[in-house]
Parts: sequence; structure tokens; C-alpha cells
Amino acid sequence: MRRIGFVVYPGYSVMALAVATVFEAANDISDNPQYEVHFISEHGEPIKTSSGLVFQSEAFRNESFDTLVIGGSETPSNFSAGLISYVRNAAKKSRRVAAICTGAFLLAEAGLLDGRRSTTHWFHARELQQRFPKIKVDEDRIFINDGPIWTSAGMSAGLDLALALVEDDLGAEIARSIAKKLVMFHRRAGGQSQFSTLLALEPKSDRIRMALTYAKENLQKELTVDDLANAAHISPRQFSRTFKTETGQSPAKAIENLRIEMAKNMMEGSQHSLEVIARLSGFSDPDRMRRAFLRAFGQPPQVMRRNTQATYSV
Repeated sequence: MRRIGFVVYPGYSVMALAVATVFEAANDISDNPQYEVHFISEHGEPIKTSSGLVFQSEAFRNESFDTLVIGGSETPSNFSAGLISYVRNAAKKSRRVAAICTGAFLLAEAGLLDGRRSTTHWFHARELQQRFPKIKVDEDRIFINDGPIWTSAGMSAGLDLALALVEDDLGAEIARSIAKKLVMFHRRAGGQSQFSTLLALEPKSDRIRMALTYAKENLQKELTVDDLANAAHISPRQFSRTFKTETGQSPAKAIENLRIEMAKNMMEGSQHSLEVIARLSGFSDPDRMRRAFLRAFGQPPQVMRRNTQATYSV
């Protein structure tokens, strides 16, 4: 059985605890328990999280874990010397170490990220790079695996990282079953961007949000203004006017951006051909997808895929 050690400390984000659910689900799905989860702290005291939740922990001991997991906090700089020392030494005895969100700062303080590629929540990424210039910080990735070190973006991305860890241990089928059990759309590929087209559009009304959600779930369809207006339960004329007012884009442009995002994510996270990606993301053919990528990035998808493969092969 693989022992998972969650390193916790005062101010620990309660959302980081959700990552443990992935390992719990793996035990439920498997014929035999696969993981033994421990919450460990410097003094073994009750830990008060950032939200006020208090839970019990075990004290650090001279024991080894298969995987060491460090969650984040709102203030990623108040780490005690004992905490830093423990992580530095425990990492040497662990097969792999994972940091969720600003947990990367603790790994950096312990010197475990020097010379490695890493990510963290986009809001803190530049601070991480400035404070620790020996790290190669990529602020636009969901998670990154560099040797035995794994780091993820914001807290929800920790679930994607945990699914990737389980997939690495038990295979893709188990990871897919866990994602289904947790009502997740499988795990996002590590290379995916932290920034979402839906978030960038920032619609103000529920009606426009409903139309955009419908669009994202049906990108393979033609998606006319009438379709979107019907999803929003308003007239096509009122929909077009309201959509432009709330998002600053026409419906056609927003749909194209959603398709570009989906195609880009598939290019980074799958081995599908560009023809298949164009079809699955709703572009009628690869040439239409190529023109959309040129408008958005100034590069055709073939070049972007080559650049991505070159980056993630190092």
C-alpha cells in the first residue's frame, strides 16, 4: 500500500484537503486499498485552516512516504524553520513530492525546485519567480511534472494533479473511474492553460451564462444565434444585443474562441490528428481551424503543436 503524507500547517487552505478525496476514491474503486493517507504537522497539534476548520494531525516522525503532498495557504511565506527542514529531508525519502497551489513556495524554501520547471496559482506566480530566480516558473499551466516533483496551479487544479498521480500509479481506466465518481470531466491535461475563455467573457446575467454553457457543451454542432437564444430563453435579437453588451464580443467570436480553447487543449493533451481535433472542436475542417488560430495566435496549429511538444519533452 502506498503511504501518502499530507504536510499541513496553521493557515493551511481547507480546499487542499479535497485532494485527499481522489486517493480515497481510488481505494473505494480498487479491489484492494491502494493508499494510506496521513495528515502530518510539525508538532502533531490540531491544525486550524484558513477558513477556521480545525482538524487533528500526526507529528512529524522519521518515517518515509511514497508521496509527500504540500497544500497551499493564503500567505505563502510564514513557514517555520522546522517545517522547511522536514520537507527538505522527507523529500529525499519519498518517491515523489507534490505541491498544490502556493505549496510550491514551501518546496522552493526547501530548495527542491531549484533548476526545475514549476507552476503555482497565477496570482502568485511572478512572486514565486522573483523570490526564487533559480526556478523556471510557468504561470499558465494547470500542473507540471518535473522528475519526482509535481506542482499545480490553484486549488481545484490539485484534483487534476492528484488524478494524474493515480493514473501514474494505477492506470488511466482507474483515473477515469475516479473522475466519474467525483463528477469531474476526467482530469485536465497538465499543459492546459489556467485561464478559461468562459471566465474571460465574464457574462453578468444567468441567461448569457446559460447560453455559453450550452455552447461549450455542444461545440461540435453548428450553433446558430437562434440555438443560443433558445438556450438563454430570450429572442434572437435581444440575445445578440445583450450578449455583446455583457461580453464585449459577438456570439460568433465567442464561439470561435471556445472552439480554439478546446482545440488547443486537445493538441496539448492528446495525440489526435489535427483533422480529428478540428472535427471534435466544431471547426468544419482543418483549414477553418488554421485560420482561426492565425487570427488568435498569429501561428497555425501545426507550429503550436510542435512548439508544445518541444517544450514538454525537456
